[in-house]
Amino acid sequence: MSPAKTIFICQSCGYQAPKWLGKCPECQKWNSFEEEAFAPQVPDEAKNRPEFFSGKPQKLKDIKPDNYIRAKTGIGELDRALGGGVVKGAVILIGGEPGIGKSSLLLQVCGLLAAAKRVLYVSGEEAIAQIKLRSERLGVSADNLYIINDTEVSSIIDHISALKPDVVVIDSIQVLYNKNFSQTAGTITQIKECAGILTVLAKQNNFSMFIVGHVTKDGQLAGPKILEHMVDCVIYFEGEAETHFRILRSIKNRFGAANEIGVFQMTDKGLMEVKNPSLLFLSARSKNIPGSTVAPVIEGTRPILVEVQALMSASSFSMSRQRAIGVDLNRLLLLTAVLEKRVPLNLANYDIFVSIAGGLRIVEPGCDLAICAAIYSSLKNKPANNSTVFIGEVGLGGEIRSVSQVQSRINEAARLGFEKCILPKSGIKEALAGKMELIGIENIKEAIEKAF
Repeated sequence: MSPAKTIFICQSCGYQAPKWLGKCPECQKWNSFEEEAFAPQVPDEAKNRPEFFSGKPQKLKDIKPDNYIRAKTGIGELDRALGGGVVKGAVILIGGEPGIGKSSLLLQVCGLLAAAKRVLYVSGEEAIAQIKLRSERLGVSADNLYIINDTEVSSIIDHISALKPDVVVIDSIQVLYNKNFSQTAGTITQIKECAGILTVLAKQNNFSMFIVGHVTKDGQLAGPKILEHMVDCVIYFEGEAETHFRILRSIKNRFGAANEIGVFQMTDKGLMEVKNPSLLFLSARSKNIPGSTVAPVIEGTRPILVEVQALMSASSFSMSRQRAIGVDLNRLLLLTAVLEKRVPLNLANYDIFVSIAGGLRIVEPGCDLAICAAIYSSLKNKPANNSTVFIGEVGLGGEIRSVSQVQSRINEAARLGFEKCILPKSGIKEALAGKMELIGIENIKEAIEKAF
């Protein structure tokens, strides 16, 4: 027999190389190559795996769409992130750091869904007795909830075929393996094969499936991006495992809007949904403190008020530092450059620290003006008005640009008792003030003058 051949595969993007490389030429990741057995021919058993896409081409006008029925999970914040509930035949990938609450949330969901549906929970990392102890702590109990400890994909398929469940939970995809392939569990080949087989099975038998995925140390889903392409919905847990706030963010959803979030609070009874996140994020806000401003932001379709905090400190090094938590560091550098040039301010000798209170991560530009106001407030040691919110995107020329859904932002601020709103003049035209005092501005210098 000829000796077994090996190949090196990037565990991030799937790029193949005949020898080990320190940096992947495709995705630019470092130390991502692992040695795997090279199989030029597919095993006979693997050739018999189920096929989902089959049949003759059809005219679009003749296709009758299936009636995708959504099932409520019983947890409103999760239903919001999923676009209204769990769709039959949908495959949902849930990622997050260890200990952040993925298994706890899914066990709670299983208990609620099992009241009317048959649910199978497949655990590859915990013994059945451990799951039982956790279910008692969370108060989960249902007659139609079945637990199995297994990691071999063909054995899992047999359990699914025999039980015929309505919902299946796989915890987690990184520990599953297909015995027809020689690679170890967690490699790119095993993840692709196992996820592909289970996805086809879910579509064929029209049951919903949750797949748990671990993340790497840099916050990316362990395994290639192809795993995200194969599923219908991708949800990430955000927030520090040491804190009690959890953000569930939908970054892909074939059955609803993306970037929807659900807000949870970790307790000894599991994850409890937070129905008023704006009030939660502002509950510990101190008044008349320099460096603190409030911005209404849009997460998916929901307006949320967040506190933007900034701290300016005289630098003790030859080069000043900039740090950002909850906002993009490159965005912070851009805004500080605009403040130095257009106001102008001298920030070269100061360390700049900016944070979004509560652990929320903001990616939209609607909080630019609030960040600039917080930096100015901390630098001059002047607190902003406690009843004022800031809305607007800051351009490189110092101009303040309008953002989307201005009215929703204003309504949310008014609901929580804020009285003034500083926003772009162009945004006033599409806004109804109500009880709010709207202050229109054109550039960052005018905004600072009217705010302070």
